Amino acid sequence: MTGLTPEGIEIDRDIAAPASRVFRAFTSAEDFAVWFGTDQVNVPAEELDFVAEPGREWRATMVLPNGHRINWTGDFREVTPDSRVVFTLTDQPDDPARAEVRVELTPFGEGTRVHVEQDTPGFPDDAKRATIAGYEGFLDTLQRLVTA
Repeated sequence: MTGLTPEGIEIDRDIAAPASRVFRAFTSAEDFAVWFGTDQVNVPAEELDFVAEPGREWRATMVLPNGHRINWTGDFREVTPDSRVVFTLTDQPDDPARAEVRVELTPFGEGTRVHVEQDTPGFPDDAKRATIAGYEGFLDTLQRLVTA
C-alpha cells in the first residue's frame, strides 16, 4: 500500500535484491549519499555524518541542481540488521521537532518488500502527497543502486 494515513504516509516497494543489501543501502553512509535526494541531488561526503547506531545523531546536506542547500538532521532509534530501521529527520535543524521514519524489510522470493512509514505532524494532504513523491524518487534511486 502507498498512501496517506491519519498519522502520516506509507509506501510499499518490492525490490529485486536481498534484504541484507537493501538494509545496507538504508544504513551505510556511502549508499545513503547516493539515494537520499535522488540522482538529481548531491550529498557531499564531507558534510555527511551518518552512522546507523541507536541513539546516534546523523546530519546530511543536500545540494540541489540550482545550488540551493538543505541541511538535514535526525537520530537513529532502532537498527535491526536486515529487517528494520527507525530514525527521525527534519530539514529544520534548529527546530527540535522531528518526524519519525520506520522502514521494515521483509524478504519475499529472491527480493525484499520495503515498507516505509513517516509521521507527518501538521502536514496538509498536499504536503503528504509531495512527501510520498519524494520517497518514490528516493526508492527509485535506491532500487537502481541495489540491483546494479
